[in-house]
Amino acid sequence: MARSVVSPFRRLAGLLPVLAAVLLAPVARADCLPIAGIPGLFMPAALTAAEAPGAGTVRVTFLGHASFLIETPGGVSAVTDYNDRFRPSATPDVATMNNAHVTHYSVAPDPGIAHVLRGWDPAGGMAQHDIDVKDLRVRNVPTNVRDVGGTRVAGNSIFVFEAAGLCIAHLGHLHHDLTDLHLNELGLIDVLLVPVDGSFTAAQETVRRAIDRIRPAVVVPMHWFSEQRLARFLEMMRPEYEVVVRDSPTVQFSRATLPRRTVMVLPGNH
Repeated sequence: MARSVVSPFRRLAGLLPVLAAVLLAPVARADCLPIAGIPGLFMPAALTAAEAPGAGTVRVTFLGHASFLIETPGGVSAVTDYNDRFRPSATPDVATMNNAHVTHYSVAPDPGIAHVLRGWDPAGGMAQHDIDVKDLRVRNVPTNVRDVGGTRVAGNSIFVFEAAGLCIAHLGHLHHDLTDLHLNELGLIDVLLVPVDGSFTAAQETVRRAIDRIRPAVVVPMHWFSEQRLARFLEMMRPEYEVVVRDSPTVQFSRATLPRRTVMVLPGNH
């Protein structure tokens, strides 16, 4: 009994619509794949509105303490740990905040900000954020915070910013070791912004363990308070990581030029 034979050209023709959809789909942001799936003074920063970074590039500028300005090729801007002391000159599209201290949040954010994402739930629950703004995705992973008399469950959030094929995570006011659940929710991170003061946030050894488990390509220390604390953290990171001290608070990251196992120190008020 003869069997019907499907021409390879007909098979190819049937795949063309699928291939076209994949190849022509706009690349708006990165998708951080889950690890489990892998085998009070207002001080505006000295910045002015600038052109958006080039295609495939994310621009990160240190504003001060724990605040960074993140800008995408699509012209979207986000500020981490938005507060009343360190702000960019231009109103961002997204502001993320944590409420451990007043230098990490604002009770009166600029009303022009379209998306104000608090890393805690004022009602006492758990903050849940996952938004898309043009070519930027922002989501959070809740963690706990030490407090007088105990622990504030889900009082802090790690915010993840996905754009231009890169995943950038800001640990916020991290106070403890990360669990497997945290790591699975974070996914694969390219650039990690970490607090390294070792006292108000987690001990430096705890932060180093988080870095070892997340395994980012680039680590950017913040929130260090003194040169001595920063120096101790840098010695802890050597020789596994190369330490690069930059003259400018602004750096551009792209998938094509992303360094490997690098600690990048940005100047500014920490």
